[in-house]
Amino acid sequence: MSNILIICKKELKSYFSSPIAYLLMAMFAIIFGFFFWNILGYFVIAGMQQQMSGRPMPMNLNEQIIRPLLANISVIGLFLLPLITMRLFAEEKRSGTIELLLTSPITDLEILLGKWLAAVLMYAAMLAVAALNFVFLFAYGEPDWRPLLVGILGLILQSAGILAIGTFISTLTKNQIIAGATTFGVSLLLWVMEWVSGYETAAWAKVLAYLSIVSHFESFSKGVLDTKDIIYYFSVIFFGLFLTARSLDSLRWRA
Repeated sequence: MSNILIICKKELKSYFSSPIAYLLMAMFAIIFGFFFWNILGYFVIAGMQQQMSGRPMPMNLNEQIIRPLLANISVIGLFLLPLITMRLFAEEKRSGTIELLLTSPITDLEILLGKWLAAVLMYAAMLAVAALNFVFLFAYGEPDWRPLLVGILGLILQSAGILAIGTFISTLTKNQIIAGATTFGVSLLLWVMEWVSGYETAAWAKVLAYLSIVSHFESFSKGVLDTKDIIYYFSVIFFGLFLTARSLDSLRWRA
């Protein structure tokens, strides 16, 4: 466990010793803030129109602001997460330090878990900065905090799965651009798989829809913990890390 934490700390330090972490956090915060501003604007205008109509209807902050905001952020993560994982192993291979890493007295499992955990914590830091927008909701409204926490948990699980896949892809090349672009392509494919179910009802279409990584976030955005969605995300994480372990085993053999 100590070796995992050491590698994790080293990776986090490498993120924040370069402009990568600050650029990602700034981009994510700006995009998050823009979505928050727009959704809040629609909410305020809808409330004013109802008041002027003389037939005000109850408005729900969780359903009309938090839920759509989290759903949008789950899609935005597909575009930014590849930027976190593209350097994990590709940079090690480019700089020639991968041989030193693989011949050190630590296991492949400790290496991949340390790097993957650092990537997950990096995304969690991005979420923490962007989630400061929710302070305004709690300062001027009374949203239910429990669905929000469930939604954030869903975002972390979803990102952990994509980061596990990106970690594996990063072991396949020494070019960070190729690693990032490939991870983005796989993430995009895992998103659009759900679209098939819109016009096809065959069994294969249902399987593709089930494999869509975004569709499993819907229950989390509602504040519902669904066992099948949790199992799905953990399965994606396991699959990505398993492939990473096999790839590292191959690299160690060749080293």
